[in-house]
Amino acid sequence: MIGRLNHVAIAVPDLEAAAAQYRGALGATVGAPQAEPDHGVTVVFIDLPNTKIELLQPLGEASPILGFLEKNPSGGIHHLCYEVDDILAARDHLRASGARILGNGEPKPGAHGKPVLFLHPKDFNGCLVELEQA
Repeated sequence: MIGRLNHVAIAVPDLEAAAAQYRGALGATVGAPQAEPDHGVTVVFIDLPNTKIELLQPLGEASPILGFLEKNPSGGIHHLCYEVDDILAARDHLRASGARILGNGEPKPGAHGKPVLFLHPKDFNGCLVELEQA
């Protein structure tokens, strides 16, 4: 069901500093910041030959990333994003197998403008999983 790894998301306390570190120290191609109010984050994507890195910074006081950064003040890996061909079929299959979909279970547009869902980390070995329609 899952396809390629779309991105690894890293929550950071300072998006500008983290982007500069990837750009300067690693020579990475870093995109422009994008506010994603529906998800409570501002993101920057770093393009790699085989996938992307997504740097996340909280956007607003209700951001789900705030709690993560309280526990991990220096930041850290927040989630993995896998592509799926049909997000609704994937959701229904996962529900039937007992996996929990976060939120109301309806896909929302993600940072790439494609539908996304998040899966409960307790159902996936402690890892928050994002699914994105390919």
